[in-house]
Amino acid sequence: MRYLSTRGHADRKRFCEILLEGLAPDGGLYLPEAYPQISAAQLGHLRQVLNTQGYAALAYEVLSLYIDDIPAKDLRALCEKTYTEASFGTPEIVPIKALKTKAALGAVVYLEALSNGPTLAFKDMAMQLLGNLFEYELTRRNAELNIFGATSGDTGSAAEYAMRGKKGVRVFMTSPEGRMSPFQQAQMFSLLDANIHNIAIQGVFDDCQDIVKAVSNDLEFKRKYKIGTVNSINWARLLAQVVYYFAGYFQATQNDTQKVSFSVPSGNFGNVCAGHVARMMGLPIEHLIVATNENDVLDEFFRTGVYRVRGSADTHETSSPSMDISKASNFERFVFDLLNRDAARVKHLFHDQLNQTGQFDLGQDPLFAKAKTQFGFLSGKSTHADRLQTIQTIYADNHIMVDTHTADGLKVAVPLAKPGVPMLVLETALPIKFAATLVEALGREPDRPAKFEGIEALPKRVLVMSKSVDAVKAYIAKHCD
Repeated sequence: MRYLSTRGHADRKRFCEILLEGLAPDGGLYLPEAYPQISAAQLGHLRQVLNTQGYAALAYEVLSLYIDDIPAKDLRALCEKTYTEASFGTPEIVPIKALKTKAALGAVVYLEALSNGPTLAFKDMAMQLLGNLFEYELTRRNAELNIFGATSGDTGSAAEYAMRGKKGVRVFMTSPEGRMSPFQQAQMFSLLDANIHNIAIQGVFDDCQDIVKAVSNDLEFKRKYKIGTVNSINWARLLAQVVYYFAGYFQATQNDTQKVSFSVPSGNFGNVCAGHVARMMGLPIEHLIVATNENDVLDEFFRTGVYRVRGSADTHETSSPSMDISKASNFERFVFDLLNRDAARVKHLFHDQLNQTGQFDLGQDPLFAKAKTQFGFLSGKSTHADRLQTIQTIYADNHIMVDTHTADGLKVAVPLAKPGVPMLVLETALPIKFAATLVEALGREPDRPAKFEGIEALPKRVLVMSKSVDAVKAYIAKHCD
């Protein structure tokens, strides 16, 4: 399996090369030269694997289609080490639960639980594997890696919990100062491990992401300081997320001819892009529903064809803060497929046009229709009022608390649910991470796992910095020399 850049760089690389690299040298994102195709027989085999051997075995089967430079025995062992009941709290790893909703008559809506990992967010599903992959490959090379990332809330804590104490790895994580929930901040900033560095940037998430991309595009600095990334621009992270689409599908269906739809709370487009990859492989997905909050850049695109990023002043601070994003990094991967893998055009749109005008418009392009007709995308938007009402309704009807982002996914999903096509809403975090909004909606705090009691009162270590690429580079260099 070889990987190419969405912007047309001539290199073709293997999995372990791009695992440690992040962005391609031309600033593009890596994708496989072609998506492996799952035959009907293979789909049946994967269903049997999940039912008889469990999630770790399913992960190995899916990942092995993309990874041919790690011996099969080692890859299987890495999956088994990662996806355990001890780490994720349940033998199913990603169990589903049918909800009582006021969907169309006969439509079934499921919640797929992705947030039972160490940091209570779906990012653990990929990050725990990534930590083990990094340690494995760095040990194999006798090398070191300095991970540099940006987080709007959950990526940071998931990365830091996955990498803390890992041999040969340092983490430098940027986040927007004051924009995460108190619980999210406490999770990250209370980690005092020597290899963990938290940097709060005076700006919004997009400013953090811009700094990460700027550093990644400085090839001399990147190579000198061995910079890698754990953001979903890293293909390995997105690939790990593909697995839970297969697991959700098999749990919600009785046979391999049935179709399902997924509703995905979306900010950086990584989570739903993994669903796109699963669909491109042949998983019978009818619709992939992009659910946004008030920062509705992606919803606007799927409705109109206009991709219009917002500036810092126009990025809303919301009660689903992990989705307060207006520049969706993984969106380039989808547009690459939408435009029939025309790398030159993708480079023009994302490098030239976005930098010059802050937007591009595909609404009149005949290829835009494929977003819905060929790739199955729908979209919708949720507001704070919608969030509160959804949390209240789900609790009243099911006695289940959902977090604010999952509420966005439910709000958009329920009206689109169809009889005969199970609708799976991806749960992205446990509600304790956004307790203030749950209290506003329900008048009580969500349950808190015992290991996180008193976390907000723990000593914290974080450095506040201006949104300066040079200042961040200097900090990294100081702690790597």
